[in-house]
Amino acid sequence: MYERREITTQERLEQQQFCERIRQRIAHRPHYALVDTYGCQQNESDSEILRGWLTQCGYLLTQEEDKADLVAVNTCAVREHAEKRVLGNVGALAHRKAKNPELLVCVGGCMTQQPSMREKIKNSYRVVDLVFGPHEVWQFPELLLKTMERQGRRGDKHRLIAAEPSQGVVAEGLPRERDSAVKAWLSIMNGCDNFCSYCIVPYVRGRERSRRPADILAEARGLVQAGYKDITLLGQNVNSYGKGLEEDVDFPDLLAELDKIPGDYVLRFMTSHPKDATDKLFQVMGRSEHCAHHIHLPLQSGSDRILKQMNRHYDRAGYLEKVAAARRAMPDLVLTTDIIVGFPGERREDFDETLSLVEQVGFDAMFTFIFSPRVGTPAASMPDPVTRGEKQVWFDALVDAANRISAEKHAAYVGQTCRVLVDGETGQSPYNLSCRTKGGRLVHLAADPSLVGRFMDVKITDSTTWALYGELA
Repeated sequence: MYERREITTQERLEQQQFCERIRQRIAHRPHYALVDTYGCQQNESDSEILRGWLTQCGYLLTQEEDKADLVAVNTCAVREHAEKRVLGNVGALAHRKAKNPELLVCVGGCMTQQPSMREKIKNSYRVVDLVFGPHEVWQFPELLLKTMERQGRRGDKHRLIAAEPSQGVVAEGLPRERDSAVKAWLSIMNGCDNFCSYCIVPYVRGRERSRRPADILAEARGLVQAGYKDITLLGQNVNSYGKGLEEDVDFPDLLAELDKIPGDYVLRFMTSHPKDATDKLFQVMGRSEHCAHHIHLPLQSGSDRILKQMNRHYDRAGYLEKVAAARRAMPDLVLTTDIIVGFPGERREDFDETLSLVEQVGFDAMFTFIFSPRVGTPAASMPDPVTRGEKQVWFDALVDAANRISAEKHAAYVGQTCRVLVDGETGQSPYNLSCRTKGGRLVHLAADPSLVGRFMDVKITDSTTWALYGELA
């Protein structure tokens, strides 16, 4: 396990000083910054910090690429498709930089933690001025100022490649610029110790580092006082929260303490690893006033043979026991999952075991993926004789089952009245508002936009595979 190191007050003050120096450099005219985010909710949370720093540095935030003086791309390394999208969009910025040579292009996130990818960006994407990893987000102003000071140097000497392996950093008190006034991410830990054989996360996010309970509770109180209604606790594996802390506290303990904060709000969390999801957690959730009765519990495969090769540390029977225990504690539980199709060495009979488990459990929603090899993980070098075409056939069968089950689950809501949080506008007619049930189901509603940010009772009048439709009760 990496050593856990908290940044000091002095280090935070130094970053504020770097912000002030940048403000002075760009004070002669308005400067605009765009933050483009790919990947998971943890990346979204990191981007909130990037936007917070940029605001303190004097930048105005924009979503218009043509207007931006600085573009920060926060990348994802979990799947090949995401990497290709990122590289394509970064490469396209060369046209913008040709028109505006002073444009600063910064690339951060998980993708940059891979040595091969850093070299690729360095050698093939010369439009990029600054490369930094998720572990350097706390010192982004310092890196940005150094990059600015290098501008005008000949050749590649103006570029700063700063991404380094994880140092186990925990950074408190960083500025944030959130996208929503209703929903908020609240990171409770970072990194992962599980080393599933297909997953790049432990290599790019580092080992597990939990924030202190007092810091999490203080941030949560601030969010509730500021009017946030939907708070999602984030971690690569929230169920293992507490390791490495001086306090004897686990995730159910933390959840119980957060639930004591007075107010009208919903607590959610993701993601859970089945091996660490305990009956204690389910009982705490069942008794909670604020905790959503929703668990995202990634299955990945229903075959014990494949689960072992994935290094998942549970089997089919154990997973089903977890599901049964969770439903006993919360009869109204909404259960979602992830499944990988076509893992190296997977046979049709292995896939059939996954399909049968999906039918047995009846997930409310599933996120399904065809296996994507990640360089540096054990699975990337495993024999994989099954063709992409055959994997696609399996994948299509799984999606068909998922859609059918989801449609059946949603149809059962019709006629019920649900308490929902109105969380935003859709920009579409007639259902102009989006809402979420406490279990996280999407509800489309036709009503006055002034209801955004409020809990309302909605009668469900119709459903599709992916959403519910309702009217004010």
